[in-house]
Amino acid sequence: ATDLANRTGRTIRAYQIDLTDAAMVATLIADVTNDFGGIDIVINNGGGPPPGPIAGVDTDVVEKQFRPMVLSQLEIANAFLPGMRKNGWGRILIISSSGAVQPIPGLGISNTLRSSLIGWAKTLATEVAKDGVTVNAIMPGRIHTDRVDSIDANASKKQGVPVEEVVKASHATIPAGRYGSVDEFSKVAAFLVSDCAGYVTGGSIRVD
Repeated sequence: ATDLANRTGRTIRAYQIDLTDAAMVATLIADVTNDFGGIDIVINNGGGPPPGPIAGVDTDVVEKQFRPMVLSQLEIANAFLPGMRKNGWGRILIISSSGAVQPIPGLGISNTLRSSLIGWAKTLATEVAKDGVTVNAIMPGRIHTDRVDSIDANASKKQGVPVEEVVKASHATIPAGRYGSVDEFSKVAAFLVSDCAGYVTGGSIRVD
């Protein structure tokens, strides 16, 4: 935040939040409202849940993950939506996963909950489009992040093979033969929340 403020001369503030804590979500909304009056762009991005199959999954685990991955994100978006509609301009972007359309083996909870966010986004998009507010989802494939490194390390441990072999096998399933970069992903996200994408809504755009 300090770096961005120094480079842009704009007011930048970072907030610390635990999306599993409803009280912290409420505090975040209040703080942002107090500091900025409202915001025009909401990008919803929650951490990934524990990996594993969906068959026989402990429903308590699913319920626990539902708060940060779905409920908290809806609460934040809904808090600032009225201001967007009043101003006639707004952007809501859901960071989802390609697993929401083609389930990724071993990521059962993620596939399930991210699909619910897609349904919410598409439904909301039809309700607020006339007010100049767009609602889209961006669905990354294997973008090289710490999360992907963690998944590969977990697979390496389970399979009893070096992580390099896991990565090589994963690359072999990708037409480009490599993981995507954060930069390649973020440029698509930036487009979707810009003026250029004013007639793009209700979409699930894949970057994979």
